[in-house]
Amino acid sequence: MSCPAMPLPQAELVRSSLQLYRYLLRCCRQLPPVTLGMLQSFKVHADEDDPERIQQIIKRAIEDADWVMNKYHYYRRKN
Repeated sequence: MSCPAMPLPQAELVRSSLQLYRYLLRCCRQLPPVTLGMLQSFKVHADEDDPERIQQIIKRAIEDADWVMNKYHYYRRKN
């Protein structure tokens, strides 16, 4: 059984890389400490300057974060 992807509150307000970073920090604070390594990959796209590509990256990062959060909360409820 899979969980529906439910964005965290304020996901729709993310428009910049700084807002995305804050959003991901809020997500990570809800996860166990061992998962904080997820933010290490944030710097991979630091040199990106194409606005359209940045919006694609933001959209994908939010989708991925929501997937992780849903999976974590699903298994937490299950156990």
